[in-house]
Amino acid sequence: MTAPYPRIPYGEADIRRIRLWGWLYVDKTRFLRRLEDERYAFLIRPRRFGKSLWVSVLRHYYDRSMAEHWHGVFDGTDIGRAPTEDRSRYVVLGFNFSAFENTLETLQERFETHCEIELGSTLRVNADLFPDHAVRRILAPPSIDGKLQALFVYCREQGIPLYVMIDEYDNFANTILAHRGPEAYELFTHGGGFYRSFFATLKAGAGQGGGGIERLFITGVSPVTMDDVTSGFNIGKNISLEPDFNEMLGFNADEVQGLVKLYRDAGAFSQDPDKALALMGEWYNGYRFAEEAKTDVYNTDMVLYYLDHSIPNRGAPRDLIDANIRIDYRKLRHLLVTGRQLNGNFDLLRRVVADGEAETHLAASFPLERLHRRENFLSLMHFFGLLTIRGVRDGVPVLDVPNQTVKRLTYGHLRDAWEEMGVFALDFYVLERLVRRMAYHGEWRALVQHLATALANQTGIRDYIDGERTVQAFLAAYLGMTEHFVLRSERELGKGFADLHLEPVTARHDGPRHGYVVELKYIKRTEAADEAVVSERLERAKEQLHRYLGDEGLRRHQPSVHHTGLALVFHGWELVASDAVEGVAKVPRGRRVESA
Repeated sequence: MTAPYPRIPYGEADIRRIRLWGWLYVDKTRFLRRLEDERYAFLIRPRRFGKSLWVSVLRHYYDRSMAEHWHGVFDGTDIGRAPTEDRSRYVVLGFNFSAFENTLETLQERFETHCEIELGSTLRVNADLFPDHAVRRILAPPSIDGKLQALFVYCREQGIPLYVMIDEYDNFANTILAHRGPEAYELFTHGGGFYRSFFATLKAGAGQGGGGIERLFITGVSPVTMDDVTSGFNIGKNISLEPDFNEMLGFNADEVQGLVKLYRDAGAFSQDPDKALALMGEWYNGYRFAEEAKTDVYNTDMVLYYLDHSIPNRGAPRDLIDANIRIDYRKLRHLLVTGRQLNGNFDLLRRVVADGEAETHLAASFPLERLHRRENFLSLMHFFGLLTIRGVRDGVPVLDVPNQTVKRLTYGHLRDAWEEMGVFALDFYVLERLVRRMAYHGEWRALVQHLATALANQTGIRDYIDGERTVQAFLAAYLGMTEHFVLRSERELGKGFADLHLEPVTARHDGPRHGYVVELKYIKRTEAADEAVVSERLERAKEQLHRYLGDEGLRRHQPSVHHTGLALVFHGWELVASDAVEGVAKVPRGRRVESA
């Protein structure tokens, strides 16, 4: 029996299957009209943001060989009600480079095989335009570059409109870079590398004078490979930072609200709609890709993941972060390490997390060799979805972490890099158990003691503890690693800004009911830290905590939560005092924390 509501197409990237089978589809086809203004377009979006589905939409709309399915796919959509003249007009040659692994020795062979299979398929489904003699002529050259050149020439001579689409153009390049290093990466992106030759052929096909390619659309997650293989993306326009395309992928707030209403009205969504929307907004929203854009968008995959776990009539997913998102973002770890050493990118990311924001003009294109430049690394983090545009200050974009999911992933990068380089490591099993006791039972002392002991015993981390902000980032990286808290830095409370707010995730009925506001005080290692100094810093922190905990908004937001204030005083890397307010048992003022 068919369910009385549309199926969630989680992980599905075939628009024909989605539409013909009646699955959920959020209509984005209105952007096709604007995209037609760009003949050769290059779009960068974070992983699992709907790029492959969009390519499928383009292919089904423009591919003449799919014309018989056009009405089934597009009837009832925005573009279906007022189609453009170019619908079902093109011979589409599509490539998908998402499945390539990091086996460098066979990479070129598998790349050419994939391209030849796609070329052969295109010729067969358009046999009325490519008779046998034309096919023989096109396939005669031994290399894929030669075959493509022959195709472009034939299309130009015969007046055949050709649309080339490439999905995830940089996937295997990024995989090679992550697993084999920059030397292997340069083998095929520089000099006579086969991938560079492939893009040189595309450039010639899209060149002036009717080179054969009438339209070109390329997706990826980074501009780096394109810059390396073409010495700058000079065969088309990078539309990634254009405000007109800000919402082309991803869901806006109205669309997410509409999805919740759709399934609630169908009797398949029993969660409190306001709480569910607040939770999804906290964890999945916040991406803004253009300075002039007025709205944020949600990550498509994350919203569908949440709905897929919630329907029919189930609670929110216990783990709010899709495991596939975690796996994809682990591929970025290599950007923080050079020659088994944490590099400047790591230090920059650490400082951005500690400061809560960064200011930079976004660079749309740059090669790998210039990634060490601050503006380029921050721009790459923006393209990856790890940073988003929060506004503009003095004419310069202000970047910040978009949501709790990305914040967790970013803290994970810091923890993983520390551990891989032998700088610092904690037993996550023990840590998670202590955080759980803290969240559900209000037992904070054991966790504070555990972190203090680890800091005292692991000397590698000491070079990275150089101020209150870095202590704050370090604590956040470990305190916020579990599903029990939403971690907020510099939370505005009581006419001030609390260093850390550990807000319990209460959306589930069995969620924790203990929250914490943390205030840090830092004494430089070169300064004296006698009992009087420590006591003064501790008292000052407690005074601030009293103001924060008296904030009416804090109490109104989560009336069932008991918030405790934690005052922590550090002397360099050493935690020298801790205390609590709001009736929690205290550590005597000025007492150094003993080893566990």
